[in-house]
Amino acid sequence: MGTVDDQILSSRILIVDDEPANVMLLEEVLASQDYTNVWSTQDPREVKALQLEHDFDLIMLDIRMPHMNGIEVMQELGNIIKDDYLPILVLTAQTDTETRLNALVNGAKDFLTKPFQQAEVLQRIRNMLEVRQYYNMKNRYAETLERDVQARTQELQNTRLQIIHYLGRAGEYRDNETGNHVIRMSKSCQLLGQSVGLSDDVSEMLLYASPMHDVGKIGIPDAILLKPGNFEPNEWEIMKSHVEIGADILSTRDSPLMEMAYSIALSHHEKWDGSGYPQNISGADIPIEGRIAAIADVFDALTSERPYKKAWPVDRAVDLLKKESGAHFDPELVEKFLEKLPQVLEVRDQYTDVAEGQSRLEALNAKLVQAAS
Repeated sequence: MGTVDDQILSSRILIVDDEPANVMLLEEVLASQDYTNVWSTQDPREVKALQLEHDFDLIMLDIRMPHMNGIEVMQELGNIIKDDYLPILVLTAQTDTETRLNALVNGAKDFLTKPFQQAEVLQRIRNMLEVRQYYNMKNRYAETLERDVQARTQELQNTRLQIIHYLGRAGEYRDNETGNHVIRMSKSCQLLGQSVGLSDDVSEMLLYASPMHDVGKIGIPDAILLKPGNFEPNEWEIMKSHVEIGADILSTRDSPLMEMAYSIALSHHEKWDGSGYPQNISGADIPIEGRIAAIADVFDALTSERPYKKAWPVDRAVDLLKKESGAHFDPELVEKFLEKLPQVLEVRDQYTDVAEGQSRLEALNAKLVQAAS
């Protein structure tokens, strides 16, 4: 980056004066001190375009000029320079208070009175450029600090999302060895959220929060969770308790993401007609994230094979969604989900479970053989 002296001497400087002699004098003074990036113009109408092209570190600006005076030039520059410090050194033979005050109000930082004294010219230019360089250094430091903070924040967010993902898969692993149900279901939630007009941020939050919908299964005994037949009444009550268990696990709601995860875990078994559990709420009283998760969860569960059931054909699962529209499910969401069905099936094909009759170890060996061939 070089020393401060190097940075000052390489600063971009623009001289604006309608008198050629004044321009030549200032160019010679700057050249004598090895300033290397000096532009000049005698037409104040060119200043805006030149500033946009070169982003000057200092503009030496005459006040009395044809076409536009220096005040008008500063006002024009003020319209394009909002969050920056641009030193404007006013060149003027006028010493009245009104002119100087007007110049200061419109952006002037210092004055050079004509006729010029070389030593004064060089010192004022250097003083202003030092301020400009320190301003730039402060901005660069702030930008570096902001990038570091963003990187740290993103690292923490990534870690949190990994934990959330693993927690969701831990619950699902109890009755689905690959845990891919939570991936398919969460991506379907995101698609459905987008289709009903939720913002990209909220839809993305659905993607990350919904995998934890069944984390409460961790607390359900295998004899009930994996039972192939119908539940006895007491067993059904135990099975339903996974909702409260999951909500309890997620009860520390210290972020919008965890708040949504808690809401989904607690409400994804509620039904549109009020016959669901655990709170028996109905219609729009069910949080929309819970209504979305209910459809995505049921559809993927029906079309997936589990230790206690065969996978349903897609057509049969679609028929059930239609039949339960307005009873189990929000009818508007069912309609939107069916519109998104092609994308949902693409996700299902991408994240398939272990093939029927194939153990998890056999599936892994098959993948290794395929990779080696």
